[in-house]
Amino acid sequence: MTHAIVLIQAERTALPDLGGQLADVPGVAEAYSITGEWDFAAILRLREQDELAHVITEQLAQLPGIVKTQTLLAFEVYSRHDLDALFSVGE
Repeated sequence: MTHAIVLIQAERTALPDLGGQLADVPGVAEAYSITGEWDFAAILRLREQDELAHVITEQLAQLPGIVKTQTLLAFEVYSRHDLDALFSVGE
């Protein structure tokens, strides 16, 4: 499984609707409205690394109102939720 974080800068007029549109893209597990230089962070969870280019260039970047993206590919995934689920097996 491939995990990535896509930081998204958007036009001001797109801010009210873009979060929901991001969340509707297949492969986007979560979309967050954030503060700072970037307006949104999309968390991608994909079965194959080859899907990454397709999701970013053909789906995310084509959404109206996106000005710029920066993709961060995750090497390792750490999650308290995953650890809790692992240790609760058989309880």
